[in-house]
Amino acid sequence: MIQSEIKTGFQKAKMLEAARRLFWEKGYNATSMRDIAVSYGCRPANIYNFFSDKEEILFEVLREEMEQIIIPIKHLEEDDGSSPIEQLKFIIQSHLKVTLSYRRSAKLLFDVALDSLSPDKRKTIIDLRDDYDRIIRKVIRRGMDAGYFPEMDVKLAGFMIASMITRTRIWFHPKKGVSVNELADFISKFAFHGLDGSSTGSYEKLLSRTLHTRSGGNKR
Repeated sequence: MIQSEIKTGFQKAKMLEAARRLFWEKGYNATSMRDIAVSYGCRPANIYNFFSDKEEILFEVLREEMEQIIIPIKHLEEDDGSSPIEQLKFIIQSHLKVTLSYRRSAKLLFDVALDSLSPDKRKTIIDLRDDYDRIIRKVIRRGMDAGYFPEMDVKLAGFMIASMITRTRIWFHPKKGVSVNELADFISKFAFHGLDGSSTGSYEKLLSRTLHTRSGGNKR
């Protein structure tokens, strides 16, 4: 029984992987159930043993993608102990790694794919996206309250940072000479410069202040 469930889960995961790749390459509307079956290596009828229709496959792709983004950062929503600077940097790094992973279906989260879902399924995905927005805004707000960032529109700041991350899927390629970690560091610095409201040395100053605060100040 357990082995059968493992096999079924493995098959579903591989089918979803085939669908992700096709949705990325061809677009959701241009991808058929037959395309997914051929890519996976089975007859089209076999796909229906696991998914009721193409919409369910799309929903599973989007839900898993959002969960991969949210689960690693969920704990930050109520984390008042660690530095907001480190929290925001972690969000950026975690989100970017998912966005630029081999799955690359994050593209679907921000285009017409949501319109292809039924209202109930669309609401589930939007609720997950709202969870992400709420977490990043709380971290930014925390940074403002602690004096790391000046007062600004938290909602717009969160949208701008998320947009910087998601847009990288369009142009990023590891052969361009920038690694994912290097890009995450650059986006973090760029975001901190903007949030700090100054043009030079902002990130380094913020990080220095964070380390100073956590160590209890310099003791002479």
